[in-house]
Amino acid sequence: MKKIFSFLFIFLASLIAFQASALTLSPAKIEIDGDPGSVLSGVINLYNEQENSEIFYTSFENFEPGDDSGTPRFIGANDGLATWMSAQESISLVPQERAEVPFKITIPAGTEPGGYFAALFFGNQPQNNDGQVSIGGRIGVLVLLRVNGDISENGETTFSTKNNNKFFDATPVSFEYRFSNNGGDRVVPKGDIVIKNIFGTETATLKANEIDGSVLPGSGRRFTTLWGEEQSLNFFEKIKHQIKDFHFGYYTAHLNLGWGLSQQTSHNTTSFFMLPWQLLVVLIAIVSLFLFTIKKILKSYRAAIIREIQKQQNSANPVNMDSQKINETQGVENKSDSEPKEEAVPLAETLSEDEVSDPVSALEEASLLSDDKEQEVVNENILPEEENISAPENSVDTEK
Repeated sequence: MKKIFSFLFIFLASLIAFQASALTLSPAKIEIDGDPGSVLSGVINLYNEQENSEIFYTSFENFEPGDDSGTPRFIGANDGLATWMSAQESISLVPQERAEVPFKITIPAGTEPGGYFAALFFGNQPQNNDGQVSIGGRIGVLVLLRVNGDISENGETTFSTKNNNKFFDATPVSFEYRFSNNGGDRVVPKGDIVIKNIFGTETATLKANEIDGSVLPGSGRRFTTLWGEEQSLNFFEKIKHQIKDFHFGYYTAHLNLGWGLSQQTSHNTTSFFMLPWQLLVVLIAIVSLFLFTIKKILKSYRAAIIREIQKQQNSANPVNMDSQKINETQGVENKSDSEPKEEAVPLAETLSEDEVSDPVSALEEASLLSDDKEQEVVNENILPEEENISAPENSVDTEK
């Protein structure tokens, strides 16, 4: 049963919120300033988009920064700007009717200079006696009041890519900076982010605060800026995107901000790398395939040339062999012709003086030497090389 009632409660609350959302307000934000003790006034435009008449009730509530996203956190109407504002308690609108609702802000005398923040709501439920709004849908306008005077302005910024990433394969690249407002009033930081490549050439310029978001005093707000368009791409779609929007190498992003009435400024820098690895993989594969094909073609061409040369050499071998044999024969003949021949020495030149004095004995001795040489030649020609048969030592003597 409790679950059923919880479901019905959520359904009715959603239905009421949907009906209230059919009311359009403008402007969505009011920025106004005044001196202590002054009364300020303004107008809010309403438009009833519903198909039936509706009564809308006004209420006021202060707010403070909730987190660094800039979302406000409402904290009631016990003091501050919510108690300085006034407007008619309710307004009735017929279908498609437009109306103007005036409001006033009475700044108490002696109010400290600085920023004060509240919202003016229009809902389909009136306030309770304790000033709280009953459960129901409501829509409001943010009121940002600056009480004039000596207001300090001071801020700090930190800047990097989102999650401090340093490598990207393609755009988009998301940049984040956090602005801390240490002053006494809200500020709207304005400026740009300039992206440069490794050569210092400007690649892109982005708005640093495109929505004109405010940073409340004593708080910080994180701003996000995107270089490129966010999109979901598969592998080949990303390669096509990398070719169309090609970026490669080392990049630096320069954040230049200004804020406040005193024209405060800050400058920050971050760096990152663009490495389109999908495109590089495809290019390396194409180049490798091309080189492999060229290598195969050159190898086949070289082998064909070698085969042709061998074929020509084989067909020319018989002539070359004949000519080689002829050259060898001629070389032998030329060698034999060129060798010096032994000249006959007269017997008289070989004889000593003693032998000349006894010519008969000299002739006999010469005859014996000649016979010994002839015998040695005969023995060398007759005896086989396989048998070690030596001639008798006294063979010369026997013949003699």
